Amino acid sequence: MKVDAPSKVLITGGKEVGGVASFAEGLGQGFAALGVPSEVIPSSRIVLRWRDLRDPKILKILSTTAVYAAPFARRAICMAHGIPRAHQRGGLRMLAVLGTWKLANVCTGTQLVSVSMYTAVHLEALFNLRSDGVIRNPVKPIFLEPLEETEQERRYITFAGRLDPCKNLHRLVPSIRDLLDESPSLRVCIIGEGGQKEELEDAVKGDSRFEFKGYVNDLDLRTWLRRTKVFVSGNETEGLGITYLEALGQGCVVVMPACGGGLEIALDEIGRSVHLLPLSWERAAVLSVLRRALLSHCSPTPMTSYSPENVAEAYLRIDSKFSTDGTFATHERKAAVGECV
Repeated sequence: MKVDAPSKVLITGGKEVGGVASFAEGLGQGFAALGVPSEVIPSSRIVLRWRDLRDPKILKILSTTAVYAAPFARRAICMAHGIPRAHQRGGLRMLAVLGTWKLANVCTGTQLVSVSMYTAVHLEALFNLRSDGVIRNPVKPIFLEPLEETEQERRYITFAGRLDPCKNLHRLVPSIRDLLDESPSLRVCIIGEGGQKEELEDAVKGDSRFEFKGYVNDLDLRTWLRRTKVFVSGNETEGLGITYLEALGQGCVVVMPACGGGLEIALDEIGRSVHLLPLSWERAAVLSVLRRALLSHCSPTPMTSYSPENVAEAYLRIDSKFSTDGTFATHERKAAVGECV
């Protein structure tokens, strides 16, 4: 017997700044648009919500460390936002996450959903983890609004996200400085916080062309993106990349590694509004890509399919596979390939 619509959706978020936090907030907005009550809580607090965790009337969407609660959950969707990196997060934590996802594969109260086909395919090929579906991240409504007719001059190269080594911004800086030397009108905007911020500030110390903005709200981020010509990020194992979606929607040219889930966003735009970085990070090769991106002309990429409402509806379709007692028939599981929503 199939489950009724959830009485409530409990969504666990990530750190205060970053893709998972944006995912949780955007998804909450999507459920609100559908008239479904939702609540976003820190992942660390899921164990304090034991009654909700066991309630089959409440849909739980578990991200990051909240997936550790999967074995105890009923009617829960565990999110794989990417592939755990042992050299960044530690081998033990990686094994713990993979082990929890494996439990999500076999427990009757949980399903496993990947954020991109890239993530789903690699989880199955490397770790024999099968996804019950693929649902891409939502873009918040503020980034779906049309651009103003009087657009500002685009003279920025911009990065937005957590300042972590996995973003490889430190590898991009030398080539970006070379491009600035060739194009004196350009400036660089670095938005975000993280453990690598001090290192990056030291690397460009005294160079006024680099502006560190720290954390900004969504409206300010949109303003900066509308002043941006080239948006860069260097995480070669990015699960999907909400910032890629936001940047393309605001008319930026996106420069990303030739690897990762971000490639799925706009395959037909590669060489036009999307340019790919070499995985070698060789300085001259990166500079060549940045030059081509700077010369590209593009219009905002429509992102309506990534609206919070559409993404929330996709989660409800996955949720409909549960039974009234909040369990899921494991024999019904299918490989994620071809199950993208």
